[in-house]
Amino acid sequence: MSYVPRLKQEYKEKILPELTQEFSYNNSMEVPKLTKIVVSRGVGEAVSDKKLIDKAVDELTLITGQKAVPTKSKKDVASFKLRKGMPIGAMVTLRGAKMYEFLDRLITIALPRVRDFNGIKSNGFDGRGNYNLGVEEQIIFPEINIDKVNKVSGFDISFVTTAQTDQEAKSLLTQLGLPFKKK
Repeated sequence: MSYVPRLKQEYKEKILPELTQEFSYNNSMEVPKLTKIVVSRGVGEAVSDKKLIDKAVDELTLITGQKAVPTKSKKDVASFKLRKGMPIGAMVTLRGAKMYEFLDRLITIALPRVRDFNGIKSNGFDGRGNYNLGVEEQIIFPEINIDKVNKVSGFDISFVTTAQTDQEAKSLLTQLGLPFKKK
């Protein structure tokens, strides 16, 4: 028998029927699901120091368990001494089992390690059922060795769903375990 991540199993057995009942869907294919998680990090100082991109790629690879790729600038910006095609960040797109494993580690291990944590803000929805979350420190993940970090920096996490509205997406992400702040 092949391995199935805990959250994926929970989605099929528990969340799918609850969302079907909550929004009264006729077909199980209408129920929103998480399609991918994109973890990205901008490294503005990489214009002057190229080794910072390699550090960012290595850290994102450690955190997500999948090889990260450097992102390149799309146009010239003279005031930042930036040329088209220069590496200025790193990103990784997670799908399938790795996506559910990353989400599970984010919810159960990383977010509780945030200092003075009392939930994530619910204003990160984009109107199309996707949610964006900014993490201020990469050291909340246990995979990162604090002694080897030369600069504490954050990154962005985008949750892409098949939901049509923000209400459906919030309900899905809440059921998956994201701890939104209570109003």
